[in-house]
Amino acid sequence: MIISENMQQLVAGSSVIRKMFEEGLEMAKQFGAENVYDFSLGNPASPVPQAVTDAAVNILTTENTGMVHGYMKNAGYDDVRAKLAAHLNAQYGTDYEAGDLIMTVGAAGAMNCVFRALLAAGDEVIVFAPFFGEYRNYVANYGGTLKVIPANTEDFQPDADALRNAITDKTKCVIINNPNNPTGVVYSEETIRAIGEVLKEAEARIGHPVFIVADEPYRELVYDGVTAPFIPAIIPNTIYAYSYSKSLSLPGERIGYLALGKDAAEHDTLIGALTVANRILGYVNAPSLFQRVVADCTDVKADVAFYDRNRKLLYEKLTGLKFEVIKPQGAFYLFIKSPTKDETAFVARAKEEHILLVPGTTFGCPGYVRLAYCVSYEMIERSLPAFERLAAAY
Repeated sequence: MIISENMQQLVAGSSVIRKMFEEGLEMAKQFGAENVYDFSLGNPASPVPQAVTDAAVNILTTENTGMVHGYMKNAGYDDVRAKLAAHLNAQYGTDYEAGDLIMTVGAAGAMNCVFRALLAAGDEVIVFAPFFGEYRNYVANYGGTLKVIPANTEDFQPDADALRNAITDKTKCVIINNPNNPTGVVYSEETIRAIGEVLKEAEARIGHPVFIVADEPYRELVYDGVTAPFIPAIIPNTIYAYSYSKSLSLPGERIGYLALGKDAAEHDTLIGALTVANRILGYVNAPSLFQRVVADCTDVKADVAFYDRNRKLLYEKLTGLKFEVIKPQGAFYLFIKSPTKDETAFVARAKEEHILLVPGTTFGCPGYVRLAYCVSYEMIERSLPAFERLAAAY
């Protein structure tokens, strides 16, 4: 076979979510888009805020072309990073400077830079199930091993004691995705502090830092007065990864950043490595236009009400139909317990009603399915009779 053995494995295990999304497009051609209820992909249907569009138009029509479309430092424009650092400081009382931030090709690009900088073959990255399935590929890209801590299905908060038992001298980092995809659970400050204590003990035992990789594209999408704790303010050895894909409905623009506080171990060395990773992985730099756009939109808010309306309708409907659903505090997903032990059979049965859900095995948590409610309210309304038929089948 012409492709590498490693790539053969990656192709074989490629994203179930993407496959279902593409299957949904084919089903729409066959049955009509209005008769297919695709809850597979976290692709925000909330409109891009007008301020974002206005910023892009203003930049394109008033700024020097070289400043909009040209090269800059691999870490990004100095003035953009300074604006974003000031924004973080105003929100969380931190002391970031421009040099502590690196503009990235979304959160996925950010995490690949982190793993390229930190991992050697055989090094371990720990994650709490359920988790975004692409983490497996990101870690495998650099010869690392993803070590999964099984889900705490009582409340889906990470188990700090299980983390303590999982850390070895090969452990380089721990991924925390908060609010969580796929559950919508927000990890509490108590949980984060417990994890911080475990890491402090482990670092003393194994003799090197263990970094938190805080993957937080859903930070602004929280409900019912809940607040997601800012992990870098609690655990100094945190590499913070942010994306505007969800908050500003810009997934296709691939714009985000990494931030590393000055109190982090080997700060300067790690910033240098992350910057070089941005270049040598082929990103070179984050998209130039949207670096400038997000710098002009630091005060633009996510349309939380759009998602909250969807959340309430679906949660009330599905629990009313006797499905067991984790009530989301953040993000835009429902995590539903499958009425059968084999959730893939449930997913297949839902597909007969033209409902596309993602099996929990994809997220390291069999027995559940994920529903992405970042869709139009009208589609949800159209789907309700199909959910009624699905419930009646069980």
